Amino acid sequence: MAFYQRSTLSTNLVATLMILGLIRFSFVECRRKLLFESYAAYPAINCRKHTAFLTEFGGNGDGITSNTAVFQAAVQNLSQVADDGGAQLVVPPGKWLTGSFNLTSHFTLFIQSGAVIIASEDAEEYPVVEPLPSYGQGRDGPGGRFSSLIGGSHLTDVVVTGDNGTIDGQGSIWWKKFNRKKLKSTRPYLIELMYSNQVQISNLTLIDSPSWFVHPVYSSDIIIQDLTIRAPVDSPNTDGIIPDSCNNVKIQDVRVVSGNDCVAVKSGWDEYGVRFGVPTEQVIIRRLTCNSPNGSVIALGSEMSGGIKNIRAEDITAINSQSGVRIKTSPGRGAYITDIFVDGMNLQTMDYVFWTTGSYGEHPDLGFDSRALPVVDRINYRNVVAEDVKMAGNMGGIDNDPFTGICLSNVTIGIGTQQENLVWNCTYVSGVSSNVIPEPCDVLTEKGPSDCEYPPDAIGIDMVELKTCSFSSV
Repeated sequence: MAFYQRSTLSTNLVATLMILGLIRFSFVECRRKLLFESYAAYPAINCRKHTAFLTEFGGNGDGITSNTAVFQAAVQNLSQVADDGGAQLVVPPGKWLTGSFNLTSHFTLFIQSGAVIIASEDAEEYPVVEPLPSYGQGRDGPGGRFSSLIGGSHLTDVVVTGDNGTIDGQGSIWWKKFNRKKLKSTRPYLIELMYSNQVQISNLTLIDSPSWFVHPVYSSDIIIQDLTIRAPVDSPNTDGIIPDSCNNVKIQDVRVVSGNDCVAVKSGWDEYGVRFGVPTEQVIIRRLTCNSPNGSVIALGSEMSGGIKNIRAEDITAINSQSGVRIKTSPGRGAYITDIFVDGMNLQTMDYVFWTTGSYGEHPDLGFDSRALPVVDRINYRNVVAEDVKMAGNMGGIDNDPFTGICLSNVTIGIGTQQENLVWNCTYVSGVSSNVIPEPCDVLTEKGPSDCEYPPDAIGIDMVELKTCSFSSV
């Protein structure tokens, strides 16, 4: 039998400051020791030399005691071995209540099976930060943003994973405040990593985020896979995964039930996004399953003012959702949505299969330039099967700025009993089609190629091979 090693933390003096209610940890040095107990292995972009358990920093998994200071202290201590092989912080089985905390570079947060990180309902546990520069204000209103539950900025090589551990955002209290217009700042997101590269988020169950679930922004080289994301279908703005001004992203084997778009590709809002000028590009979405009656399976926009380019989607499944792929933009957004490739959608009980909107609205302020018109071009869909659909396509562009280069091939849509008056509606769009049932609008006439384009080459992130990492637990 093979022997496995894990790092343990030598015991340092832990001073409890009762008056201030703070726990201060001196740096904990890591050493390795042979163990014979249970062994866990998992795939990750990089493995770590050092291992620590949250309990070694005084964590209490009773679901009542706040662990915010414990998480913060654990990350701070382990950041000191970033240049010595990095560290993994293991969250063991239990209910770990916490407010906002940030991660560090060359670091893995591993949430074990039976472990639940529970978001505090106390707004004081989420410091308010400045709006994103590409948005100009908070997405929920003109104020700032409550910090995300799990965050980080300017990081390299960071992993949030587990063996199907859970992160519970306890979003209902935030949804009520939002619906009652009681918030001056944007609700927390569940996981948000900014200005970072080499990011992995995987093998977890995420439930009831206060707003967006997984939001990488201004980041690159991102793998998001093997996630289950759940929120009530009437919860406001609980989008599942939102790559925002990001490059080289893989979203794979993800199941989403939410109150809005399952995957929403974004890149900044009106003049702020134009000025910031960072697009989202080189994204592959594969084996996504979606259930969202108030949202799209995949949305492009509406905040797309830095540009969206080269987005691929394969093997997409949805039931009881608003639309398959939706393009959302309007005058004032500027930039472009182009080189979009979809191959293989299986849809059941939908309002629309294809939906493009050139009049989405929702501007951050009155400073937008209505002459900043978006370019929407080269949009390719092929091998689509849908049943129980109200309307095959609701395709609207912008007057004097039509959406062009739309291609549909090998599409079969079954219209349900609750169909709309029109099966297709096409305004300010143009393109071609081949083998589409029911027959589309005249502007998408039957004169296209037998197969719409889909790139044969892989994007960079698809070439990354994960390593097998491990730790032992008592």
